[in-house]
Amino acid sequence: MPLRSDWSARTCSLARGLDVLGDPWGSLVLREIFFGNGRFDAIKQRLEVADNVLSKRLGWLLEAGLLAQRPYQDGARTRQEYVLTPKGEDALPVLNAIIIWAEKHLNAPNEVSHMRVIHTDCGQVTASADTCTHCGVQLTAANTSWHSFTRSDHPLPLAVAPALTTSPETEISA
Repeated sequence: MPLRSDWSARTCSLARGLDVLGDPWGSLVLREIFFGNGRFDAIKQRLEVADNVLSKRLGWLLEAGLLAQRPYQDGARTRQEYVLTPKGEDALPVLNAIIIWAEKHLNAPNEVSHMRVIHTDCGQVTASADTCTHCGVQLTAANTSWHSFTRSDHPLPLAVAPALTTSPETEISA
C-alpha cells in the first residue's frame, strides 16, 4: 500500500500543489533548507525524524525539482548537501503563509514557540506571505528572515538558490 496518494495529474491546481507541498515532513525539510541546514544528519537531528522518512521526503523534493544536491568535503570523503533550486525558493510564500496563519490562529505551547516572518530591508514583521505589510515590497528569500524564537534571539536570513553553473567543481545536480 502506498504511503500517500498521487495527485500530480489532477485537474485542480490546489491538488497538484498539495501533491508536492502538502506533506508535513516535506514542508519541514524545506524549512530546514531555508534556514541553511542542508546536510542530512543536521536535518535529521533538528526534525527528530527516522532515516527512511527523511530519505523519502528528500527524494520527493529532489524529484519535484525543489531541491538539488551539492557536493561538500567531510574530511577525505565527499558527501552531498541539499540546496534550494529556484523552484524550491518559489515555495517561500507558501511556507510564509503557513507560519503567519499558525501564529494568528493556533495557540503556541509556550512563549518561545513562535516564529515571525521579517522583511529584512525594513526590519518589520509582516502579516502577508508575499509582500511586506509595512513597506509594500515583494518578499523573496534574499530579503526575508524568519525569527524562530526556539533557534535564535534574532531573525535568521534565509538561504537562496545558488547560481547554477556548468563548472564540474560547483555543479548542482537535481
